[in-house]
Amino acid sequence: MIQEKGTISIHTENIFPIIKKFLYSDHEIFLRELVSNAVDATQKIKRLASLGQYNGELGDLTIEVSVDETAKTITVKDRGLGMTAEEIKKYINQIAFSGATEFMEKFKEAKDANEIIGRFGLGFYSSFMVADKVEIQTLSYQEGAEPARWVCDGSTEFEITEANRTERGTEVTLYLNSESEEFLNRWKIQEILDKYAKFLPVPIKFGTKPESVEDGVDEEGKTKYNSIEVDNIINNTNPIWTKAPSELNDEDYLNFYKELYPFSEDPLFWIHLNVDYPFNLTGVLYFPKLKNDFEIQRNKIKLFSRQVFITDEVKDIVPEFLMLLHGVIDSPDIPLNVSRSFLQADSSVKKINSYISRKVADKLAELYKKDRKAYENKWNDIGLFVKYGMISEEKFAEKAKEFALLTNTANEHFTLDEYKEKVKPLQTDKSETAVYLYTQDAQRQDTYVQAAQKRSYDVLVMNSPIDNHFMQHLETKLEKVSFKRVDADVLDKLIEKEDTQAHALTEDDSKKVKEIFEKAINNPAMKVEIESLHPEEMPVHISMQEWMRRMKDMAKLGGNGMNFYGSLPDSYKVAINGNHKLVNKILEAEGEKQTDIAKQAFDLALLSQGMLTGADLTAFVERSVKLI
Repeated sequence: MIQEKGTISIHTENIFPIIKKFLYSDHEIFLRELVSNAVDATQKIKRLASLGQYNGELGDLTIEVSVDETAKTITVKDRGLGMTAEEIKKYINQIAFSGATEFMEKFKEAKDANEIIGRFGLGFYSSFMVADKVEIQTLSYQEGAEPARWVCDGSTEFEITEANRTERGTEVTLYLNSESEEFLNRWKIQEILDKYAKFLPVPIKFGTKPESVEDGVDEEGKTKYNSIEVDNIINNTNPIWTKAPSELNDEDYLNFYKELYPFSEDPLFWIHLNVDYPFNLTGVLYFPKLKNDFEIQRNKIKLFSRQVFITDEVKDIVPEFLMLLHGVIDSPDIPLNVSRSFLQADSSVKKINSYISRKVADKLAELYKKDRKAYENKWNDIGLFVKYGMISEEKFAEKAKEFALLTNTANEHFTLDEYKEKVKPLQTDKSETAVYLYTQDAQRQDTYVQAAQKRSYDVLVMNSPIDNHFMQHLETKLEKVSFKRVDADVLDKLIEKEDTQAHALTEDDSKKVKEIFEKAINNPAMKVEIESLHPEEMPVHISMQEWMRRMKDMAKLGGNGMNFYGSLPDSYKVAINGNHKLVNKILEAEGEKQTDIAKQAFDLALLSQGMLTGADLTAFVERSVKLI
């Protein structure tokens, strides 16, 4: 018998079309909302029992999600608080908007479904994104309460009737619309539950009803659920971030990592977050093996609110450089239906951001001090992360000066202070600047590395995707330090001393040698200069100015303001060693032989830089055979 009919207190007829259409792209969140409501109701009855305000048997509190393909329904059933008819009217019917105009104005600002749902309390009503009709069967825990049934067909009309439910709790049934029948697929529902409900604190079962069995009530008036094919519990109700670190061992952390990322290598180490003031936060952050792979490692941190998954877009909560970490963060201070604008403005989020950065810096400092050798062995994997942090966050950079390392071609590791002391005696130029020579590819630039080592110079390996930015950062932070790639010029120009001597060529010979090489090279991008170098240096040296090459490398990474440099044409300096005996041989040669030898010497320089390819390489090989 119908007890009551009425109109839902929304001051606009347009609310349901908005829910159905405008939120359509995010419509899977309806299941998260319903299951979260069921979890809340279940936790509340447990709380009342613990306080002595409910003395009945709690019984099995498992939440059940089921799909009936024949009836085209999805049902979420809990054994939580339940509701009276009056509570239905209070919590379900009254969505308080001050008016249609205000709603539409606010809606224009919303960027996604989470923001709309969070701002207007539409969690339950997200059901109408997928359903033509929604039915609630419920019985309150309160003594003497009568069961109630609420039905709404997606308009603002509803009806409340008596019901025959005898079990405490609530059952919500969605009658899916024709556009949403994809949600009758058990694997689709399983995927959504795996995403949003994997770590909920209340056990959840999921099953489908066989098409041959009909629902009904037994002789006692109870709804029959034994017709549902129910799987085992699908969620881990007590994930490790809810436990104290003292309860856990390394195996627990590694097993949880595999649960989150089944096909990943084991992490290097991890940080267990646990703070309750001035905000609440728990979680575990893992340091993965980065292997200089900058992009595919990002967006691997999952954000939860009371064990309900919210998003893996956490860049406003986690500092930018920590996006390379993996793991979970859970904070009840972050609402379930969180919007980007909330994250950017909320003071708790800013505090969380700072706290996580500090915890990570403290952990790295601890590892470095505790066992430097073990820390050095991990540096190839964590170096990218530390450098990125130093570039992007000032406070982290201050702390990281203690544990940031530089690595040379002999695979020796130095702190920033240690390295400056190491190279100061030999690699300080006439302006009192310490010159840090480096290679981006020790194999390809081996000729230049060996030439530097013959002069007892040290060469660093700087081959991570962000090392250009990192070197620029250090040059601004360290006093009188300059980085120069080992092939960026001849050594005497890279580290200029006071006692540079002139080459042995006369002015006329210099002019003639320059003309011979310009003719042999025949490329306006190659600027020929005669230099006074050590006789044992290469006869020809090709280089791009350090600043230009670095800007071009950074442009490849796509930095703001770098596109200009990426578009500039390549320009190289060709340094001819005026003291090399091959230059005298060129001057003594005649006719085409002068050009051939010069071209051969130039091609050797290209070859040493990995710049000789295609037809030019073929011509070089043929010319080499001819000259031999």
